Amino acid sequence: MKLNKLLTIHLLWISILFSPAVAQVQPKKKPQSDTLKTLSVDPDVFVPADTVLPGQKKPFTESQRLEGDNKRFLKRAVLPAAVLLGVGIYTTGGRGIINSQDIFDYRTRVFPRFATNADDFAMLAPLVGLYGFNLISSQNRHELSRQTVLLLAAGGLTSAIVWPVKKLTDIERPNGKPFAFPSGHTAYAFTIATFMDKEFRHKSPWVSVVSYGIAGGTGVLRVLNNAHWMSDVLAGAGVGILSVNTVYWVHAKLTQGGGLNTAVVPVILPNGSPGLGFHMQF
Repeated sequence: MKLNKLLTIHLLWISILFSPAVAQVQPKKKPQSDTLKTLSVDPDVFVPADTVLPGQKKPFTESQRLEGDNKRFLKRAVLPAAVLLGVGIYTTGGRGIINSQDIFDYRTRVFPRFATNADDFAMLAPLVGLYGFNLISSQNRHELSRQTVLLLAAGGLTSAIVWPVKKLTDIERPNGKPFAFPSGHTAYAFTIATFMDKEFRHKSPWVSVVSYGIAGGTGVLRVLNNAHWMSDVLAGAGVGILSVNTVYWVHAKLTQGGGLNTAVVPVILPNGSPGLGFHMQF
């Protein structure tokens, strides 16, 4: 009996610790504090000021909800990825007006001794911007913890596509090594760049321009390093773009643009012993 009471007390403390997760996603009356001013169009609903896009009246949750729109997903994810993958496949070898073999011959003629390991680091450079923006800004599309989960999910999906396809195609690289198609470096670079575009393009279009520029530069360096064909790079870019947009699309479908309504509460089990109850509402 004494043990049950102690467990119950600890479970109550756990429920208190988890309570902010519930409060975060539930509508609240607007507080009076100046530090929590809101720009919500509905005066009865509290929306933190940092969830409103600069220059817009709609909160982030509305913009996030639109990520789940099927037509939007088709336009911004499926079509660009399909074009890049299609062009990559078509330009393999000597096919196409400008093909992978032409680019390889040009590289061999103009930059025969080019070699650098900068491409190993360039693809990760936008991550510095990601966490830097979170430190100095209060207007982020998602909280840092959710950003990290979304980025890891996108990276996982990229890996799930890239590595099996490498094994299945088994195309030789220009330097003679195996598993060329698609380029993993380029896929991860465009995964991070697309993620930066999703999270911070409302701040400045230059965030997107720089992020995609670095990703494109990574692909160019892979070709100059004789590590990949042009077709590998194009396909890798398509995979990265598709992965991030797919993760955001699924996330919006599950959460309707907000968070997951979760709660952890202490309960008494049928046998009289204390336990924990977990509730999630999509």
